[in-house]
Amino acid sequence: MPNMAAHTEAKRVDLAPLRPISFGRPRVTMERRADGTIYVRPTVALGDYPRRLTDRLHHWAKFEPGRVFMAERAAGGGWRTITYAQLLDASRHVASALLGRGLSAERPVMILSGNSIDHALLAFGAFYAGIPFCPVSPAYSLVSKDFGKLSFVMRLLTPGLVFAADATQFADALAANVSADVEIVAVRGEVPGRAVTPFTELLATPEHPRLDAAHDAVGPDTIAKFLLTSGSTGNPKAVINTQRMICANQVMLRDTLAFLKDEPPVIVDWLPWNHTFGGNHNIGLTLFNGGSMYLDEGKPTPAGIAQTVQNLREIAPTVYFNVPKGYESLLPYLREDAVLREKFFSRLHAMFFSGAALSPYVWGSLDEIAVQVTGRRVPMLTGLGATETAPFFMSVTPETSRSGHIGLPVLGNDAKLIPNNGKIEVRAKGPNVTPGYWRQPELTAKAFDDEGFYVMGDAIRFVDPANVDAGFDFDGRISEDFKLASGTWVSIGPLRARFVAACAPLVRDVVIAGINRDELSALVVLDLDGCRLVNPALTADDLQAAAHDPKVRQAFRDRLAAFAATATGSSTRIARAVLIDTPLSIDRGEVTDKGSINQRAVLEHRAELIDSLYASPPLATIISVAERP
Repeated sequence: MPNMAAHTEAKRVDLAPLRPISFGRPRVTMERRADGTIYVRPTVALGDYPRRLTDRLHHWAKFEPGRVFMAERAAGGGWRTITYAQLLDASRHVASALLGRGLSAERPVMILSGNSIDHALLAFGAFYAGIPFCPVSPAYSLVSKDFGKLSFVMRLLTPGLVFAADATQFADALAANVSADVEIVAVRGEVPGRAVTPFTELLATPEHPRLDAAHDAVGPDTIAKFLLTSGSTGNPKAVINTQRMICANQVMLRDTLAFLKDEPPVIVDWLPWNHTFGGNHNIGLTLFNGGSMYLDEGKPTPAGIAQTVQNLREIAPTVYFNVPKGYESLLPYLREDAVLREKFFSRLHAMFFSGAALSPYVWGSLDEIAVQVTGRRVPMLTGLGATETAPFFMSVTPETSRSGHIGLPVLGNDAKLIPNNGKIEVRAKGPNVTPGYWRQPELTAKAFDDEGFYVMGDAIRFVDPANVDAGFDFDGRISEDFKLASGTWVSIGPLRARFVAACAPLVRDVVIAGINRDELSALVVLDLDGCRLVNPALTADDLQAAAHDPKVRQAFRDRLAAFAATATGSSTRIARAVLIDTPLSIDRGEVTDKGSINQRAVLEHRAELIDSLYASPPLATIISVAERP
């Protein structure tokens, strides 16, 4: 009875104890108003936080000067490192260079290239001088065909200095978008016809006579950086990140993830710094707690995962962060490589995921491997946040964590719950919430309600309406929900999650259509790695071949039919689907550089494809639940 044996094994893993870790367990109060509004507030106040992030740099440079703050792969295969003392020294010299150039919030620093030690040195120099910087997604320069988003950001921010690690790699974007009066700085390379300042020149700048005064003047309201987010709009918004937001958020993290106080964190991380989780959460968590970050140049792709695996064979993390696809890509290596899994789990306190739901299969597999190595499950954590909340707003606990659960507001955050078309919309207020969007007052005004709560656009639901301490589950994006022609509301978030789980491992994401239609249909984004499990003959990156492959289509048809059979009505039954055979476009806003899909943009730009889903009779490319092979 193999099925019963598998079930028994799964139960054994579920019952295995969690690795014990120090963890803050917030308690909250709940206030109900007559209009249905609910306020959820932690019972304990947030403690003090530093005036500026660089106060923690001074602390660790004094008490642990020789500890590695950051490391990256060197050309010879070893690690280039920078210690806390070296970071402080370099930050002061770079800050002096920036002060000497008269930069400010009106003329900030813009960083085009990805994660690197040199990127960090420039960023911390800007922190130290009180000059805002903006890390821009490299995809705006290297993937985009028309530089549309980069051009918009240049006009919005009017930078006074633009940095790229490799000027040659970014030459086309720099030449097309950086005006002649704006300085270009690079570690290496050149831009034809333009002067390029070597980054070494900034590092060698003598300390500015006003350096200490400038640093002392940095306070909670000083703009630390701008982070770009597109949300549901076409062009990016520049989210103002103040020192207060970042510093308060780090105290929230430290109070919640109390195990950070027990041992300085060691992180092996690839998450991009132009996003809040990598650039605020992870860098801040490392610095604030005197940890060490090892930069991972790998990615959760067939071509990139090998580098991640190599790094994890050498460096044992104490806490590990990734997106669901990253964990999925790691699984085969953890199963097959005893050295890797022993190293990975040797001192791992917790894992985190963000960006999308983690499938039960991947979660359970990680638990199984952890139990195999250590006899315990490693806590898997997540929560709810946004670029506008710096990002930490709500968190699960190790004991409550499960797929779809987001926990409770962390210390310092109030949640406001608003009835909205049968759902509960959540809004946020706290010292970690942005004051608004740079030079976009209309968008800022729309982002806050009359009580100053940030309107997140997310829906949540009580785990137990009679016990608020049981926390909340995620219930989708309010803006994504719509009505069928019958007037029935469709809750897109939970439906997407169930669909992707039911169609695993073939499907990475789905866009659900059906506004004012009689039934739902789906535009399916395939997972090419999963498709190759069905047909190993497929090449790694041929989306069109996978979308039209008979084996893939049959496997998907079977899953779609099974999913339809579980429907409880028209709002949960997907009747037809098409496997998208052209990549989603970053220029049209269909997808972000981190792979998040903008449902609204896809529906807008693929209107003809949606019409084809509802054609009668169905086109040959359409897969219907009524179809038979």
